[in-house]
Amino acid sequence: MANPRPRASREKTRPSIFWPLAVIVIPLMSFVAKLEISGGEKLPREGAFVLAPNHASEMDPILVAWAVWRMGRAPRFMAKESLFRIPVLGWVLRASGMIPVARATSASAAKQTMTAATELTEHGRGVIVYPEGSLTRDPELWPMRGKTGAVRLALAGDIPVVPLAHWGVQQILPRYGKLSLWPPRKRVRISVGDPVDLSDFADRAAQPAALVEATERVMSAITAELETLRGEKAPATRWNPAEHGQKETGRLES
Repeated sequence: MANPRPRASREKTRPSIFWPLAVIVIPLMSFVAKLEISGGEKLPREGAFVLAPNHASEMDPILVAWAVWRMGRAPRFMAKESLFRIPVLGWVLRASGMIPVARATSASAAKQTMTAATELTEHGRGVIVYPEGSLTRDPELWPMRGKTGAVRLALAGDIPVVPLAHWGVQQILPRYGKLSLWPPRKRVRISVGDPVDLSDFADRAAQPAALVEATERVMSAITAELETLRGEKAPATRWNPAEHGQKETGRLES
């Protein structure tokens, strides 16, 4: 059974661009999906956070954003810097506090990460980051190997990483498939886990091996939540696209 809806934060109750967006998006999505959330109280009521969901459908961002709004926080993503230069869209992205991300070299990635972390902590905002970087390639839709962007951001600002798993979105829009709107209100379940403890990596945040280990800890937490939703165990070995000759096309992080 889904938990009671958590108390809204100040950022949700304060007038913002999210209000008219919610008026438009939520009624449409309520026709498409029946959203059930468990563990919503684990998302921080105030302050910065990095929310790390699994990624199994192109519709995930909309459903996850809706869930974050339901849990009392404003949903924000990282977006390509070029999008901020598009008329109207750029204004919406800036007004809603989305974080611009430029295509960075390894030399500039650290600076970009620190800038984003500082912005989150100063404004007390959260951001949704897909650790997989793209839709999972796992044949059974289990979380695949993660990338280090989410933990780099979290460690740079001492920001909690909250794992989130969802199941059911793929019935509305299968991975690389066609949209299915009938029957309406398909069941989509979301489970939020406890923040992942990364404190033992704080003094090793610049070490690639430590970042990979921290990322695997986050992926394991996401997978555990998904196992609960699906009622089955994930494969012992996580899917690695590089080992299957598949190209990874990152969208929300590098």
